[in-house]
Amino acid sequence: MPLKNRPMTNNMTDAFTGSITEAQRQVQICNACRYCEGYCAVFPAINRQRSFIQTDIIQLANLCHNCQGCYHACQYTDPHEFSINLPKALADVRVKSWQHYSYPQWFATRFQQHGVAVAVTLLLAVILFLILIPRLQPASGEGFYATLSHTAMVLLFAPAFIAPLIIIGAGIRHYWRDSGGASLTLAHVGAALRSAATLKNLSGGQGQGCNFEDGDRFNNNRRWLHQAAMYGFLLCFASTSSATMMHYVFNLQAPYSLLSIPKLLGIPGGVLLTVGCVGLAWLKLRADESLGASAVWGGEMAFTLLLGATGATGLALYLATGTPLVPTLLAIHLGTVLTLFVLMPYSKMMHGFFRMAALLRDAQKQH
Repeated sequence: MPLKNRPMTNNMTDAFTGSITEAQRQVQICNACRYCEGYCAVFPAINRQRSFIQTDIIQLANLCHNCQGCYHACQYTDPHEFSINLPKALADVRVKSWQHYSYPQWFATRFQQHGVAVAVTLLLAVILFLILIPRLQPASGEGFYATLSHTAMVLLFAPAFIAPLIIIGAGIRHYWRDSGGASLTLAHVGAALRSAATLKNLSGGQGQGCNFEDGDRFNNNRRWLHQAAMYGFLLCFASTSSATMMHYVFNLQAPYSLLSIPKLLGIPGGVLLTVGCVGLAWLKLRADESLGASAVWGGEMAFTLLLGATGATGLALYLATGTPLVPTLLAIHLGTVLTLFVLMPYSKMMHGFFRMAALLRDAQKQH
């Protein structure tokens, strides 16, 4: 039996309430029509209920991958009086839900509305590193540590990584509580992980692909590029984690050889991350803005490019090993990574965390 949703505990802005109300209207029509019943996870979730409170709509919004197949199949889009545009309605709720569960909320809203802030923050971070690196340069060291000591890197990056994770964790906890989430079982986790790993719902749930690029044309380009970016990021994270283990547990100091675990994970990860993000940015330029959260288009594009830049600058830094370019490229790469970390709770990076939570909640409701 599905778990009963609880009312939200936090105050919502008028804009968020308005977006939820419009999405509720459209979801009720979709539930009556059921033409898209075989589509992605959103529609089976809709069909399991007769009425929808605010937290139900937020849950549906975070299940949605904006593949846009339902829009092109719908007979009630403009100029019909129902004016259905479910991808946009859910996208508006989805973005506002990330803002609602982020702290401080005003900064999340500003970032989403003003994507140029990403470029400015990145520039300032790079300038700061360029200023600090000569002052933090160690007396001795090999590789990157000849430019910036390991201790300095830890002191700079540990707070920038841990603090955003705490903010994200608090937001997910509130989301889980508001949506009525309960204790998870291995079956719930397994079902959610399979869906996330294969990005099943980016194919409309039917395998033929989505309509993100060009109206009625189905393809899997967006799904493949998302997978490249996702697995590239995970490989890069695994590379950094393995290097940390080698440093602290096995006392194996960087730099590492080409056949070492950090390099074998990090180089393919950097390539996948760069290619995936560049491809997603290209698709976003071709997509119809009216079918998504157009008000935050700049913020989403800036995040995609910033994420891709972390992979590209990391590869450039590796290729420049042993050359005079290392100090400058190190500053640019570390500045890019630091900016990405700091902005995680306020950028589209939140969709990965919230979508996983939504998939877990959906698995609970199915069992």
